Parts: sequence; structure tokens; C-alpha cells
Amino acid sequence: MSQWLKICDINEIVPGTGVCALVNGEQVALFRPGQESSVAAIANLDPFAKANVLSRGLIGEHQGELWVASPLKKQRFNLRTGLCLEDERFSVKTYQTRVCDGMVEVAL
Repeated sequence: MSQWLKICDINEIVPGTGVCALVNGEQVALFRPGQESSVAAIANLDPFAKANVLSRGLIGEHQGELWVASPLKKQRFNLRTGLCLEDERFSVKTYQTRVCDGMVEVAL
């Protein structure tokens, strides 16, 4: 059974953007791809640039999947699986999320 940590109100994340939150001491990139109340979460650390920048990346769609492109080196990471599109030897951690009563929550 997962424990959930409340992060922020869904309306604090502008649709089409990401934000960074500290979850159990780790930087987590939260993305709200569209107007709906859905949120995806991955680790904020770009494994290529070794910098916590993924929350500032651009959200895009490729073959029906949502991806975020790193703002530094442009590699794309799948928001569902964490896999890197350009080099599958690399991936980032993903986090289970939900929106409950308007609050974004991340599973611990």
C-alpha cells in the first residue's frame, strides 16, 4: 500500500509545463501535459548533463507517448517509463502520481 505525499494544488502547475518538488530528499520533476488534471513525475536529474533541469524541459509527443526534452542536451525521456528515446541505456526514475481533491500527490 502506497503512502501519498501532497505536493501542491493542480492549478499551481501551468498546463504544458513542469515544476520541481522535493520528495523525500529527492528532486522530482512534475509535469502537467495539458488542461486536464493529470500529472506525470520523473527524477529531475538529467543523466547526460548531470544537472537537475528536467522540470524545465519541453513536453512533446512521439508515437502516442509523452516525453520531456532536456533543456540542456535535448535528449527525450518518456514520462511514463523514464526511458531515454535517443539512448535506451539511460533512463530516469518515474514516480506514481494522482490528483485528489485538486491536490497533486506523489507515492512514497
